[in-house]
Amino acid sequence: MDEITSVRIDKWLWAVRLFKTRTQAAAACNNGKVKRANASVKASAIVRIGDHLDVPTHDGLYKRHIEVVGLVDKRVSAPLAQAAYSDHTSEDTLKDAAQKRSANRENRQLRKEGDQGRMTKKQMRDWKKGLQSYKRKQEEL
Repeated sequence: MDEITSVRIDKWLWAVRLFKTRTQAAAACNNGKVKRANASVKASAIVRIGDHLDVPTHDGLYKRHIEVVGLVDKRVSAPLAQAAYSDHTSEDTLKDAAQKRSANRENRQLRKEGDQGRMTKKQMRDWKKGLQSYKRKQEEL
């Protein structure tokens, strides 16, 4: 069995589950989102053991700083994928990202529950019937 010495970066990013599809990995590389030694890399660039990469997360809140520990060219299970790289992202960055995610989640919930401006069809019908199931403040009426 041949030992892998190098792999295309888009293929490796997909194989270790940092991106859901290889197309997404290639797009991130070609758009300058993935960096090696503070320089953008193309999707066809070769990755080797010991390389340090800056890879954006799926939600774009921060970049993970990872070190390539193992090479895989086919998608593998999650435990094997995590063993193929070492994450060196700082704790401060992870805490900031967690706070941003929490704020985004709360904002979504407020928008979902609160007054969203224009009434929906159901809210308008109920309002015309006098049911007042719409979410308007009583002061506005």
